[in-house]
Amino acid sequence: MANQTMVSRVENERVLVLERVFNAPRELVFKMFKDPEHLKRWWGPRGWELPVCNIDFRPGGVWHYCMKCVDKNQGDFYGMESWGKGIYGEIAEPEMFQYKDYFSDAEGGVNETLPATEITLEFIEMDGKTKLVNRAQYVSAEALKTVMDMGMMQGITETWDRLEEHLNSVK
Repeated sequence: MANQTMVSRVENERVLVLERVFNAPRELVFKMFKDPEHLKRWWGPRGWELPVCNIDFRPGGVWHYCMKCVDKNQGDFYGMESWGKGIYGEIAEPEMFQYKDYFSDAEGGVNETLPATEITLEFIEMDGKTKLVNRAQYVSAEALKTVMDMGMMQGITETWDRLEEHLNSVK
């Protein structure tokens, strides 16, 4: 179980900022986000796997992935697939990278009915540990509320717990 807590705050009613300190070097934490073999081991909430994870980690490159619920105890979610697509913007390894995150289909077509997110991840060196700052900007307060109502906070908390566990297994 993870021993770090996540701090969250909302700025300007449409920007969600999440922060957490990971007990691992910055270069390693950054690598977890750009290497599909690592992402497959921790991305998504508990009970979900990443059977598809294609990454072209460069500005303008695409990350296309599928999260699938494999936990029978999650009832109606069991067997459900959730596809996502990210398009990378600025990358300054290992300090930060940006991407626009979309809900998508299996072919990578963007789902325009669900909110897209402008995400900036910042990796701050802290004496061998890494402070991860995730800034997620939405087009409106309503768009942010939509993803919050979908259970995004529980999902990201479990995802970052799984990241901490994976970091502990590889360092």
